[in-house]
Amino acid sequence: MPTIVFASPKGGAGKSTSAVLLACELAAQGANVTMIDADPNKPVSRWARRPGKPDNLTVVSDVSEDSVIDAIEEAATKTSFVIVDLEGTASMMVGYAMSRADLVVIPTQGSELDAVEAVKAVRLVRTQERAFGKTIPFAVLLTRVNAAVITRDLRDIRIQLAQAGIPVFEIPIVERAAFRAIFSFGGTLLSLDPKQVSNIKAAIVNARAYAAELVAVLKRAVAATGTLEVA
Repeated sequence: MPTIVFASPKGGAGKSTSAVLLACELAAQGANVTMIDADPNKPVSRWARRPGKPDNLTVVSDVSEDSVIDAIEEAATKTSFVIVDLEGTASMMVGYAMSRADLVVIPTQGSELDAVEAVKAVRLVRTQERAFGKTIPFAVLLTRVNAAVITRDLRDIRIQLAQAGIPVFEIPIVERAAFRAIFSFGGTLLSLDPKQVSNIKAAIVNARAYAAELVAVLKRAVAATGTLEVA
């Protein structure tokens, strides 16, 4: 089953948030999902220990540079989707995980500095393509975007990435309190209390649109490489 890897050399780019949002949306649609928490800070594992994690979503946290490939391949035989949240650095573990990816998602915030880091991640993907002799589809995901204003920096970054031939998701992850809240309270967007968290409905709409686009991108990538099918 398909493996989706979230990678960025820069900490705080939104890897764990976008990975958990995707996993929860897929689980809500009835898919069995395995998340592999390969970030030393273990944000996904901490979220999973709180109440409300979907029953059809499994989190694996005991992975290392030596075991990450085995963990991915084993999970791919058991569940419909494998989602890998990687550490925020260029390491052997990151490279190994990318080598097993059907899609690499590169989260980045809408600033020039973050865009530079995203390009570094793209270079690492291309290095792994040469090392393993395979095509590794990838796309940049813009995160923590202002819900009300499209900034000039954001427009410029989209243009620069397009000119460099780097695909970018049309749907960004908007800056929402609800996305942070699931890491504080546990569970999913649907289980949040509107008395405690604002604009939950808008966050749900954003998460569903993002997940739908990602699955569509994944299906196109799989069709182009001819490796497997996406449920």
